[in-house]
Amino acid sequence: MRLAVHQPQYLPWLGFFDKMDRVDRFVLLDVVQYKKNEWQNRNRIRSRAGWQWLTVPVHHRFPMSIRDVTIDESNPWRRKHREALRIHYARSPLHEAVLPALETLLEEPFESLLALNLRGVRLLAGLLGVRTPISLASEVPGLPQGADERLIALCRHFGSSDYLAGSGGADYMDMRLYARASVRVSFQSFRHPVYAQPYPGFEPNLSAVDLLLNCGPGSIERIREARVAAA
Repeated sequence: MRLAVHQPQYLPWLGFFDKMDRVDRFVLLDVVQYKKNEWQNRNRIRSRAGWQWLTVPVHHRFPMSIRDVTIDESNPWRRKHREALRIHYARSPLHEAVLPALETLLEEPFESLLALNLRGVRLLAGLLGVRTPISLASEVPGLPQGADERLIALCRHFGSSDYLAGSGGADYMDMRLYARASVRVSFQSFRHPVYAQPYPGFEPNLSAVDLLLNCGPGSIERIREARVAAA
């Protein structure tokens, strides 16, 4: 069994779902500290100028964990996100097949950022065609505080002897700890697919909603094709 762990993001990018698609169990690491101005409460979509942020305003204080962050509803962010998606993807061929599901997500009453992100991850995974089971780290009792020790504990909890790390994991992981725990570690190598977008040129590293709105449900195959081509 192969496991991967990643912090929950808002409408994540394609590399997030590539990692999920490669493993047998995907764990959202909601117990770690929330970091401002990263990907946990925002992501990017295509625009005429190149790209633009979709940001969810939140209430947080240091050192609050991701699962404790709440959404600031005093800002009309839901309307802004819906309007941005409608405007910039009006000419996308699959907007009628995908946009209603995204608009429904933006209408659901979430109090916490985690609840929003979990629902968004599951929605996008389902639309893409990724069937990997998703779990929350907060559902696993007794996790240690150390980053490597926590990942090893998650592998043991889910009965996994293989761990898929991000491409930069080798820079900060203590590989000796994994070897002692008999956990084999491999590193993700992601190749971004290229596809037609609603504006001239190609802008990579956007939210997965961009691929879905332009290529439609089941478009995990575009990611898999790029993966095979890179092998």
